[in-house]
Amino acid sequence: MQEKPLLIAVVGATASGKSALGAEIAAQYGGEVISADSMQLYEGLDIATAKPTAEEMRGVPHHLISVLPPDHACSVAEYVDMAREKISELLSRGRLPVIVGGTGLYADSLLDNIQFPEIPADEALRERLHREAETLGNAAMLSRLAACDPETAARLHENNLRRIIRALEVYELTGIPLSEHARRSRAVPPPWNVLRIGIAFRERGQLYDRIRVRVGQMCERGLAEEVREEYGSGRRRDTAAMAIGYKELLPWVRGEEAFSEGIERVRRETCRYAKRQETWFRRNAQINWINRDENCENREIFSTSKKIIEKCTSM
Repeated sequence: MQEKPLLIAVVGATASGKSALGAEIAAQYGGEVISADSMQLYEGLDIATAKPTAEEMRGVPHHLISVLPPDHACSVAEYVDMAREKISELLSRGRLPVIVGGTGLYADSLLDNIQFPEIPADEALRERLHREAETLGNAAMLSRLAACDPETAARLHENNLRRIIRALEVYELTGIPLSEHARRSRAVPPPWNVLRIGIAFRERGQLYDRIRVRVGQMCERGLAEEVREEYGSGRRRDTAAMAIGYKELLPWVRGEEAFSEGIERVRRETCRYAKRQETWFRRNAQINWINRDENCENREIFSTSKKIIEKCTSM
C-alpha cells in the first residue's frame, strides 16, 4: 500500500509565533506555506490582518493570502477546495505542504478532510433571515440556532452572523442540523498523513503581553493610515470588515472617539479572540503542543518542533 504524503500543520492563537515557525519548517524541509487564516485570504488590510511580511516569509512561497476581493463571502467549503487544490499542486512538485493559521474551523475542516454536502444557498431565505436579524438582533438569532442545532451554536459567537444565518439556512432547507451534516461528512479519511504542531501558553498572560506588543508594532507599521485609507476608498468590505484591527478603529476614523480608545479596543478584542482560539485547539488530542513559556525564543520553538517531526515521521 502506498504511503500517504505528509502534511505539517502549525496552529495556535494569534501572536503565538505560528507564522515564524511555519516559515522555518517550510524552509528547512523543502516546503511551502498554505495559510489557514480566514481574514488573510482577502486583498488589502495587510497590517490589520497581520499578514506575514516578506522578511517573515524568509523567501518561502506563501499561498492563499490576498487571493479574494474584500467583498467576497468565502465559505469554509470554498476555502477547503482552494487549499486541497494547492496541496495537490505542491505535492506534485515534491514540496511539503505546511498549513499555518489560527482559524480553527478552516484548519480542521481541511485537515479532517470534511466532505461538504451540496446545499446551495437560498437567497430569498437568506435575505429573510438577515431582515429578522436586523429586527431581533444577533443574540436572538444565535438562540434560535441553539434550539435546533445546539452543537453548532456553541461554537459560534453572536457577532459571526454570517455563519449563524448559514446554519439556520441549512436547517430550514434540509431539516438536518449543520452539526449532523458535519458528522456525516467525516466518513472519508484524509488522503494525507497529518502532523499537527501547536504553540500554547501555560500562563495566558504571556500571550496577552505578546498581543499588546503585536498591536503596538501594527501601529508603528501604519495601521492608522491603512484603516483611514481603506475607509475612504469606498470599497465594500462585507466580509473583510470583520477583521479585528479594522472595525474597532472605525469610530476613530469617523471622528467619534480618540485613536487610543480604538487601539485599546483592538487589544481587548484580540485577546478575547485568542482565548477562543486556544479553547478551540485545546480540544484536539492530535495536536503536539509546544509550550511557549518554556521555549521562549523562535530557535527554541523550532528545535522542539524538529524533535516532534523526527519522532513522528521519517524525515
